[in-house]
Amino acid sequence: MSNAYTPTPRVANRYGPPKPVKPARPFRLLVVTVLLACVAAVAVFAVTNGNPRISSKDVGFSIADGQRASVDFELTKPADATAECAIQVLSANYAVVGWKVVTIGPNAETDGVNGGQTTAHRAELRTDSPGVSGGVNACWLAD
Repeated sequence: MSNAYTPTPRVANRYGPPKPVKPARPFRLLVVTVLLACVAAVAVFAVTNGNPRISSKDVGFSIADGQRASVDFELTKPADATAECAIQVLSANYAVVGWKVVTIGPNAETDGVNGGQTTAHRAELRTDSPGVSGGVNACWLAD
């Protein structure tokens, strides 16, 4: 006696003969291989096209009053490059109440950190309402 399913003639007449089962293993292997190749390509693209040549670090901030604030930060970039950084001040409910783009030009001195130059900066901002924190939103190399 075999365990294979054999439909009765009545079921076969009603629904048709059973379809042969095709092995899905080669198709699944192909799909998995293509997906892994796509993930690897995206990872390589993200790593090589990222901009590791520039980075910033928040050092501190001070809120002078409801109309003024200052943000201290460090910027690491190539010594001969010009960078721009967007500085922001946030309110208690995380709304941006102060925003300024600061341009930092080339400098001849270098300390060799991350293959670039790290310099300290202070940005003075006007605010629309009292802020509770401040920092660098983003930095990029100027064209």
